[in-house]
Amino acid sequence: MIMTLTAVLHSEWIKIRSIRSIYGSLMAVLATTLTITVLILGTSGQEQAARAGSDVLLNTFFALNFGQIAAIAFGATAVSSEFVNGALRISLAAVPRRSLFYAAKMAAIGGSALAVGLVTTFTTFLVGQLFLGEHAIGLGHPGALRAAFGGGIYLALMALLAAGLAALLRSAVAVLSLLIPLFLIVPFVLVDVATAVVRYLPDRAGQAVLQQNPEDGLGPWTGLAVTAVWAAAALLAGWWAVRNRDV
Repeated sequence: MIMTLTAVLHSEWIKIRSIRSIYGSLMAVLATTLTITVLILGTSGQEQAARAGSDVLLNTFFALNFGQIAAIAFGATAVSSEFVNGALRISLAAVPRRSLFYAAKMAAIGGSALAVGLVTTFTTFLVGQLFLGEHAIGLGHPGALRAAFGGGIYLALMALLAAGLAALLRSAVAVLSLLIPLFLIVPFVLVDVATAVVRYLPDRAGQAVLQQNPEDGLGPWTGLAVTAVWAAAALLAGWWAVRNRDV
């Protein structure tokens, strides 16, 4: 029986929905981002917004720094689960065309992350404004709609970046051990000596879309495109690994 892309996509969505660790990490994108938004903006949101030169738009989406970790965990676990207890052998027995299997899995991961990412960014924006009082802005504010849409895309790209690396490294732990220090530690180590390098890291580049007026030389969509290049490179590396390695 020849498996169609639609059928394989459906089976991959069933995997995401039925495996608790994968589905839980996907839902954690929304839960983590929204919870931290309420905690931070609820306690100091108006104070931050009142500061001279404050970017209210960027402050609203600050919690995406934590939500992206959940997105990375989702992408990594959704792929690494295939390398546990011979699951990949079963998947490839059902879908012998490795490229089709890989494309469907990544499409399911990217589509799921994009849907949850968009819900996350729009919900975060709207809920966040409830705590800003006179400093609150609407979706009609310059850059707000772009940041909400771009933020959802950004989260999906981070999930795909992690998914591609997981296909290459065969381990969610390895992916998290690589990406979390890269995003949370390396930029602060290099900021004084290699600012030009830091701005092209996938998180720093992509988060330009969340700023009202990006100041690092990358425009909002250019920065997001840089993140997309990182994700595409990881996906290609993962595709090569799945296509050429023995199970």
